[in-house]
Amino acid sequence: MENLTKKDFTSDQEIRWCPGCGDYAILNSMQKALPNLGRKKEEFVFISGIGCSSRFPYYMNTYGFHSIHGRAPAFATGIKLANPNLSVWQITGDGDALAIGGNHFIHALRRNIDINILLFNNEIYGLTKGQFSPTSQKGIKTKSNPHGTTDTPFSPSDLAIGSQSSFFARVVDTNPRLMQSIFVEAEQHRGTSLIEILQNCVIFNDKTFDAITGKDFKKDAQLILEDGKPMIFGSEMNKGITLNGLKLEVVTIGENGVKEEDVLVHDAKEEDPTLHSMLARMQPPEFPAALGIIRSVKRKTFDSGVLSQIEHEKENSKFKTIDEIINSGDTWEV
Repeated sequence: MENLTKKDFTSDQEIRWCPGCGDYAILNSMQKALPNLGRKKEEFVFISGIGCSSRFPYYMNTYGFHSIHGRAPAFATGIKLANPNLSVWQITGDGDALAIGGNHFIHALRRNIDINILLFNNEIYGLTKGQFSPTSQKGIKTKSNPHGTTDTPFSPSDLAIGSQSSFFARVVDTNPRLMQSIFVEAEQHRGTSLIEILQNCVIFNDKTFDAITGKDFKKDAQLILEDGKPMIFGSEMNKGITLNGLKLEVVTIGENGVKEEDVLVHDAKEEDPTLHSMLARMQPPEFPAALGIIRSVKRKTFDSGVLSQIEHEKENSKFKTIDEIINSGDTWEV
């Protein structure tokens, strides 16, 4: 196998994102992660819809499609079924996936097609100059609603877990190392891998995730989940998450008799999604935001089911060739 590097996945196209955009960090992380997957460059395909994030395939030196607004899952599904050996990556934004593409998005997760979805969530429409999106915070004032939106925002994690997603992870664009490791694990997972990336739009929605990514307090505002390890976080690594009745609670180890063994241990492989959903909903200032792989469970994939049906029909079909079908009944020569 050829030893690939980041340079092998970098195209010659001029990158046309705004200076300071979080998309640069995501692109760089992806180009660094792919050489670690042990695949040939020709086996990667990147599919996108419409939006700033959807320029991504141009900047990857791989196969790719810049497809239709909200319809990237349909293209990704068709490509995976046509060639199951390909590593298929869908690049989408919070508007592309959760507004016009909502129906395609939820059914890709439900079907568990073996693709990887990167959801760039900047809580705004950036390409069309700053209209509110399905994830925009309630009350935000934009060009399309100068008086402030009254919409309740979508929660991508609620939508994913409600759609029976078998893999859900979340990361911030300021943590490229975590991004790279999650990209690798997403590809190793069989089924739809959804990664929500909290991505800053410096022009139209700057610092929307500042409560999570601010340098002065990010260690207290982020819980990096690791499967099989206690949910401990904080600048002094002395805070933890416990379950008090039916609610999560932040505790300080060493106070009020709290010990490390009282802290919840993360189990990403738990079939019951209840705790995964509760963790994904945590937000500052009351709780840290849960980052890392929140859910990763085994389910039969859509593509394996379809392909097994095709093989079954091939083996049990009365006809093996087109000629056999044509000549199977009465024929006429004209």
